[in-house]
Amino acid sequence: MNYHLRQALLAMRANFTSTFSTLTTMTITLLVLGAVLLLTLNVNRTLEQLESQVEVAAYLTEQADDAALLSEVKQYPQVRAADLLSKEQVLAEMTRDYPYAKEAAELAGNPFPDTIRMRVGRVEDSRPVASAVQRLPGVESVEYGAGYVDPAVRTLTAVRTAGYGLVGLLLLGTLFNILNAVRVAMYARRNEIGVMRLLGATPAFIRMPHLIEGILVGLIASVIATGALGFAYLELSRRLVQFVPVFPIVTDLNTILPILAGVAVLGIAVGLIGSLFATSRYLRELE
Repeated sequence: MNYHLRQALLAMRANFTSTFSTLTTMTITLLVLGAVLLLTLNVNRTLEQLESQVEVAAYLTEQADDAALLSEVKQYPQVRAADLLSKEQVLAEMTRDYPYAKEAAELAGNPFPDTIRMRVGRVEDSRPVASAVQRLPGVESVEYGAGYVDPAVRTLTAVRTAGYGLVGLLLLGTLFNILNAVRVAMYARRNEIGVMRLLGATPAFIRMPHLIEGILVGLIASVIATGALGFAYLELSRRLVQFVPVFPIVTDLNTILPILAGVAVLGIAVGLIGSLFATSRYLRELE
């Protein structure tokens, strides 16, 4: 093992430019991946809080069969809970928030209709549930906070798509860089590899230094990326909690550390997989 490790370090030093390029690309990839995962974690936490507050309200006509409508909307798989409020209950709620509503109702009558309020399982379900309920007979109109629910869903989708797309491209570029770096290292040792093959060295023995090289590059990139990402995230989250306390920023280390550990494992795995492909292909070319 000492021989393989020594050969791997020599190859990394001899091909410093390609090794440094691979290390830089992999570090950036892991940083972006970790940032996207942590951002998605916080976005999901925010949406969970939003989901607990978002309601779909169906306003019923005077002729509506309230009990039948309530029973029907409860059958929707996206609806977690549904309650029927009479116009008197709605007026009582409005009076608590706006005391003048009671005086207005005494003068002009109760303007509020019977209302079914539904809580959905996911914030993304608000629009389809609202559309389905709107088509029911006896439903006059539906409100679900489209002004902030729809932008929140679009933002989440855009962040996930752009983030994971960028990470995918960077991972692909990293693999190509590893393939190139290992091929260059093996080409520089082509005479030595030829002698080793004549002496009966197995393919596993020949490729071992280059597999170690890929693992080392992945390990170094993982350490740099997770260390920088963890420090930057904790510092930024601490400041955000102070200045924007309304957002539920995730600061629990028991939640953050598994994500950073997963990013580190992925970095090592990418280095190993890239080296495996490169050495296997090069050895096939020599046959």
